[in-house]
Amino acid sequence: MTTSTKAPPPPPSGGEEIRDTPLADALGERYLAYALSTIVARSLPDVRDGLKPVHRRLLFAMRQLKLDPAGGFKKCARVVGDVIGKYHPHGDSAVYEAMVRLAQDFAVRWPLVEGQGNFGNIDGDNAAAMRYTEARLTAVAQALMEGLDEDAVDFGPTYDGEEDEPRVMPAAFPNLLANGAQGIAVGMATSIPPHNVGEICDALRLLIQDRETPMDALVQRLPGPDFPTGGVMVEPPDAVRAAYASGRGAFRLRARWAVEKLGHGLFQIVVTEIPYQVQKAKLIERIADLLTSRKLPLLGDVRDESAEDVRIVLEPRSRTVDPDTLMEHLFRQTELEVRASLNMNVLDADGVPRVMDLREVLLAFLDHRHTVLVRRTRHRLDKIAHRLEVLGGYLIAYLNLDEVIRIIREEDHPKPVLIDTFDLTDVQAEAILNMRLRSLRKLEEMEIRKEHDALSAEKIDLEAMLADPARRWARIDEEVARIHADFGPHTPLGKRRTTLGTPPTTVDVPIEAMVEREPITVILSRMGWIRAVKGHPDDLGELRFKDGDSLFTTVRAQTTDKLLLFASNGRYYTIAGDRVPRGRGYGEPVRLIVDVPNDADLVDLHVHRPGAKRLLAASDGRGFVVAEADCVGQTRTGKQVLTPGKDAVAAISRPLDPGGVAGDHVACIGTNRKLLIFPLSQLAELTKGRGVTLQRLKDASLSDVKIIRLVDGLSWPSGERTRTETDLTAWLGDRAQAGKLPPRGFPRDNTFGGG
Repeated sequence: MTTSTKAPPPPPSGGEEIRDTPLADALGERYLAYALSTIVARSLPDVRDGLKPVHRRLLFAMRQLKLDPAGGFKKCARVVGDVIGKYHPHGDSAVYEAMVRLAQDFAVRWPLVEGQGNFGNIDGDNAAAMRYTEARLTAVAQALMEGLDEDAVDFGPTYDGEEDEPRVMPAAFPNLLANGAQGIAVGMATSIPPHNVGEICDALRLLIQDRETPMDALVQRLPGPDFPTGGVMVEPPDAVRAAYASGRGAFRLRARWAVEKLGHGLFQIVVTEIPYQVQKAKLIERIADLLTSRKLPLLGDVRDESAEDVRIVLEPRSRTVDPDTLMEHLFRQTELEVRASLNMNVLDADGVPRVMDLREVLLAFLDHRHTVLVRRTRHRLDKIAHRLEVLGGYLIAYLNLDEVIRIIREEDHPKPVLIDTFDLTDVQAEAILNMRLRSLRKLEEMEIRKEHDALSAEKIDLEAMLADPARRWARIDEEVARIHADFGPHTPLGKRRTTLGTPPTTVDVPIEAMVEREPITVILSRMGWIRAVKGHPDDLGELRFKDGDSLFTTVRAQTTDKLLLFASNGRYYTIAGDRVPRGRGYGEPVRLIVDVPNDADLVDLHVHRPGAKRLLAASDGRGFVVAEADCVGQTRTGKQVLTPGKDAVAAISRPLDPGGVAGDHVACIGTNRKLLIFPLSQLAELTKGRGVTLQRLKDASLSDVKIIRLVDGLSWPSGERTRTETDLTAWLGDRAQAGKLPPRGFPRDNTFGGG
């Protein structure tokens, strides 16, 4: 009996092979490859530099574009294009979002990118499109990449093999703990909160002295996270130590709040710092929803008064509500309290993901810095050896200069002849042939000998360091000390922002009776009639005034602001923003609000800015600088600040920072049409009085003064245009001089056209 078997199908053309594989095995194999790719190439940071591949490629691409802190900005679209085209073949939106986060000071403790333009805000608003924003590196990012050109780390081919990229950064900055990291991979995740750099350096220096330093000593130096948005960490110290010892845990973080006392026994609660990664707009929306649904019986209202700083105002239902009880309700039901998780799951030096404790993370950074130090030292030694070899050839050439010149002139192939004649290496012979004629001076020979001796001494020192582990670790200790000096708590950004321990005692901040914060535009007429309209409209429309009256000034303010009114009698009068009458009529005389004498002219009206300063001057040519805080009066009669002389008929008030930019010089002009410009530093700062002589005026009076920046020049209106004189040398002098005639085209009324 014959058995027939079916022949297998022929292999497909092109050499392809079809294998029968169970579906479960095929899916498992491919999913495992995907999972490993997600873990290693996307989600988990490297313990050595604290960066994920996308962040590392972003910084490297910006470095290649020479976007250092001292240079200019470039469009983010240019950076993102280079990243996705050369290093990171993913979507441009994902790369741009990663870049935006590195620039947000409320998202990372130490921004690696300095942004210019709209990079989002703490409310959760997105950044502007990448074609509108610009960026460059920060000093921290530069520290991370210090040594890339000195063989400090390994490079590998990019995804298309056309270029090389660093596998890890040299990391002269403890970025992993300083900025933290967040990531979700397949089957694992990482969550590392940011910490204070000064405290990290203290812990690192402990480990340099003793690698077996107990965890208690490390936690004493590094007691907890330091979030960029501040807040109060209320986790017990024992729980913090246990989290750092295991690499897993959580920290209880609360908003920072205080009670502000109002009049008649009323108060309000003001939140000034919110927990990390909480969007302020969504937080307020959540509180408002709970208020609407009557789940917060102790709360009466919530409003957002934030400007550059966070300020969330919570009004209690009644004056009998206990502030601590109200806040406990909010902490339990809103994101005014969060738990910041700790999961130090990172890639170690071998690229293996694992959870490390605090000591292991710190030691991994130190070991990486040790490796970088050794590699950079050997690279430097190679450079020195090559240079010494070249210098040795130069010295031989100088000792035999005539013969070298003869060989070069007469031989068709001088290089082999030089090598045979003077026993030179190929490098030395090539260097001699490439010498310039101007290098054949005696002075150049002396410089070469000096350089040869210096490099030889440096070589001996570096070789000694490579042979001595103690010296290497001493050098690393110096590097950590430098990090502490550059980014530690004595620097503005290095101060701790998050309070550790139990919530602080409620601090009462008594202030004047407050009204609901509302924008208003104050309108003051020349005859002293004052009124306000709601909001800050660009066009106030047609304003109505009494017969013979006209507009004096308009001021944008808030109902909670204080307005300072300056009169020609040298007195400042304080007007509360909520006292200004509303409506579009004539308003009411300002003399019904404050006691301005009828014979005093109105000089200036502006919003009081705490900390600001102003220049006051009288027509007799005397004046001084005064702090606005010394101008605020408590009564209707105002506060006497400037004391005009007997011949003074007018007064002038000017801010020291017109347009928001601090000035450095004072420009004075008198009715005699003499202009004088002198340094602002020559003026004294007083609280009241006549002041000092600004300009010597003979048979004349002071017409106008102005604060300017010398680099910007002096500007004045000329018809519908503005003229600027940039070369002010002719009018520069010292205080109390007479001055000279102003530039051609200066206004005939001898004024600068306003402050």
